[in-house]
Amino acid sequence: MSASQSVADSLGLTQSELVLIRQQQQIMAQRSHHGGGVADRGRGTSRQSNPSSRAGSAASSQSGRILLDPHSLQTLSTYLDNVLRTIQRRIQQLEDATEQSVSSSSGRAQSAMHNADSEITRMRRILAEIDALEEEFAKIKRIRDKVKHYRNNVDALSERLERTRISGHGSGTRHRR
Repeated sequence: MSASQSVADSLGLTQSELVLIRQQQQIMAQRSHHGGGVADRGRGTSRQSNPSSRAGSAASSQSGRILLDPHSLQTLSTYLDNVLRTIQRRIQQLEDATEQSVSSSSGRAQSAMHNADSEITRMRRILAEIDALEEEFAKIKRIRDKVKHYRNNVDALSERLERTRISGHGSGTRHRR
């Protein structure tokens, strides 16, 4: 292969980009070599071999060189365009899935917030009822204490009255008016 069909690795590409290009050229060369007709252990006959495939294999196996013949470059360009379309399609699928997930999560979060708000309102109502019941309990306790006090007074008066009756009967004298 002549030097005009390949170029040194001085295209301003990173090492990983150069490795990727070489790998893709090898893959494309193998595909076009195997797809070109009846293959014999990966080698075509002179009538069935594609010259650019043989050149692609040779150039991609040369260290530090990238194949530049028009057919190989067009094939590589088409292949890389397909890879980019596949990547873009997958990115779009992932973006759609992410949007669905965010929407679903947002819906669940809104529902959870609504439920939490409802529970907070319910809890506040319960606490208000508890406060009202505690006030009623305090009132009833005060009334109970007053009733107890009156009962004690009534019992004390009843005892005094009973003692005065007993003491008045025992002397045998009655006070007359």
